[in-house]
Amino acid sequence: MENTATRLDDTRNQIMAAAEARFRTYGFTKTTMVEIAEDVGMSAANLYRYFENKQDIAAVCASRCMSAQIDLLRDVTQQPGPAAGERLESLVLTMLRHTHEQASEYPKIDELVEIIAKERQQLVHEKNTTIRKFIAEILTQGNNSGEFDVADVEDTAHAVYSAIALFGIPLFMSLYALDEFEQRVKSVVELLIRGLATRPG
Repeated sequence: MENTATRLDDTRNQIMAAAEARFRTYGFTKTTMVEIAEDVGMSAANLYRYFENKQDIAAVCASRCMSAQIDLLRDVTQQPGPAAGERLESLVLTMLRHTHEQASEYPKIDELVEIIAKERQQLVHEKNTTIRKFIAEILTQGNNSGEFDVADVEDTAHAVYSAIALFGIPLFMSLYALDEFEQRVKSVVELLIRGLATRPG
């Protein structure tokens, strides 16, 4: 049974790799199940044993991409040392750099993101919720250290995420070069920190 499960996982991973390569190169709409099957060396009928449709494959691709970004952001949130304001800036810069890299290397990723946003909204909600939790952890750290004075951490985390969400959307990455985007991140985070900071007296 274990060998069978391993083979199934290996085959699914091969399918995912082939599909991801096509989605990123040709886009979601121009990729067919037949092409994915051919790339893996199986029939289209056999491919349907593993995935019901192209949307299901795209959802797994998107989930893996989102998980990679979440892992990076979690590392930033949990790293020891930096003050809360520095950690917040590092979080947003990490999100921006990952998004910019994905958009630059895979210009068709916008189409995949659009499909997932429409047809697998739960994936997007889960990602957003996780990032807001990271922000809430940073705000709590700032409260505990006296750096911030945030009365409602959860509500403020929502507001902060709304202010920085642009930096995690592939569609907008073509607007500016990375270094210009990084300056915009620093300006936005500086403004946020001013609003979050503990007032003297």
